[in-house]
Amino acid sequence: MPVSRYYDVKRDEKGERYLEPYVSGFLLLRLPLLNKGTAFTEEERRALGLLGLLLPHVNTLEEQKERVYRRYRLQASPLEKHIYLRNLQDRNEVLFYALLVDHLEEMLPILYTPTVGEAVREFSHIYRYPRGFTVSTKDIDRVEEALGNVPLEEVRLIVATDSSAILGIGDQGYGGMAISIGKLTLYTAVGGVGPDKTLPVELDVGTDREDLLKDPLYLGVRHKRLKGEAYYRFLDRFVEAVKKRYPKALIQWEDFGKEAAFNVLERYRKVVPSFNDDIQGTGAVALAGVLSACRLKGERLSEQVAVVYGAGAGGIGVAWALVEGMKREGLSAEEARARVLVLDSKGLLVEGRAMEDYKKPFAQRAERIAGWRFSGAYPNLLETVENARATVLLGLSGQGGSFTEPVVRAMLENTPRPVIFPLSNPTSATEALPDDLIYWTEGKALVAAGSPFPPVGFKGRTIPVGQGNNAFIFPGLGLGAILSRARKVTDGMVLEAAYALHDFTQAHFPDLLYPPVARLREVSPYVAARVMAKALEEGVAEEERIRGLDLEGLLAFVRSRFWEPRYLPYRPAPVI
Repeated sequence: MPVSRYYDVKRDEKGERYLEPYVSGFLLLRLPLLNKGTAFTEEERRALGLLGLLLPHVNTLEEQKERVYRRYRLQASPLEKHIYLRNLQDRNEVLFYALLVDHLEEMLPILYTPTVGEAVREFSHIYRYPRGFTVSTKDIDRVEEALGNVPLEEVRLIVATDSSAILGIGDQGYGGMAISIGKLTLYTAVGGVGPDKTLPVELDVGTDREDLLKDPLYLGVRHKRLKGEAYYRFLDRFVEAVKKRYPKALIQWEDFGKEAAFNVLERYRKVVPSFNDDIQGTGAVALAGVLSACRLKGERLSEQVAVVYGAGAGGIGVAWALVEGMKREGLSAEEARARVLVLDSKGLLVEGRAMEDYKKPFAQRAERIAGWRFSGAYPNLLETVENARATVLLGLSGQGGSFTEPVVRAMLENTPRPVIFPLSNPTSATEALPDDLIYWTEGKALVAAGSPFPPVGFKGRTIPVGQGNNAFIFPGLGLGAILSRARKVTDGMVLEAAYALHDFTQAHFPDLLYPPVARLREVSPYVAARVMAKALEEGVAEEERIRGLDLEGLLAFVRSRFWEPRYLPYRPAPVI
């Protein structure tokens, strides 16, 4: 079966890959997966009906990159740059990815956090071109027919969102499609998954935002969100249709609301290979960074007392990962949970107080806070930091500025080198600015943030700010699961991704909390190989070609299948 209804990728007698298109002429120039623009050769132009449709000069890919980069630099704002790059992707995918790979550190904040938050908000207003797959309450009963309209035949990776909890900005209705598109952009650019193997999905179940429902330009369905059984019947239909259409596909669940995130993950993780990046990816990247901080401090994770501020999907995912990491160092589950304290908007999670079910495993026993001094019904953030003698503080609350100077100075009272990670996105939602954290702790804090921040100058030193970006985890985790043909994504595979990231950082950047973003394309294959090794160890890998391979062999396997943005030669399909 061809990889698409419009083309197939084949090999010649020397084993070199070439592309066989099933369309020609004007239509060929309108398909972004196929379009080379001015890089079509003279021979290809004659054979594919392109004579007269293109300018005379034949460009190299390098010349095309130079031209589009110059135009990119002329865009006035981050959002305009985002729109420009998306338009380029919708014209010529290879050129888009070739440009992105060359300028990854510069463009990642434009295509991902923080600019993607603004693109989500403005999605209906800046919409230009259809991309991805939408299933809404209007057509869920025909979802199989709708999926059949997707021209890609070998989709291996789906990022699906219901847009109920986008970044730190909440319900965004149909605008969440920008998140699915953005995540898959990274899967291709840094995770080596071919763009023809990916499918962004918007699960449009409505929105509770009155301003969106009243906006005449809003593109989603205009009703309140589905709830309860109707919501899960919708998702059941979608998952069933995906299994039929793309039986080898992995689903990454993205930006679901708190309880739905956990329910969806547990409902489907054994039905279809899937994981939730907000829960598991965030937990893994935070664990990796804290492990690096402990290494820099000369201490063990199991010696820390960690406060997690925010008990949504990300916060609980981080708490889970820290507990598992402490257990790995010899603590019992009870001992580890006593060292990981989680707060929601009402204060510290303590057994006996009202809370959602997904929070209960991380509630402290009442005796843990016996003797504490606090003013309200439950300890607040400052009181928890002071009473628990916290050494690690992680922010996943979406509450900008919540790590105040008194809280941060209290951390410094507890440990000579506090670990403070304000991880909420976008930048407006970050719990503290790195500059403030460095100054309030007199340059002693080990700081990482969810969004990119420049190094901080302090008393003649330049202090780097780590970026705890999920892009260090999910592309490698997803790639490893796909290449191993894992039946499911296990907790062990997720944790292995965290330790792989830490080990890569220790080996190549021993003085940093995380590698530079510019090195993402080196991180992802290593994470993928480690994930594949864990899938083999746990008996969930079905790919026969990787059995018996050591880590170097797995890494070679990953690299041999890592998609690169380059033009393939075209050969028209033979006329029968």
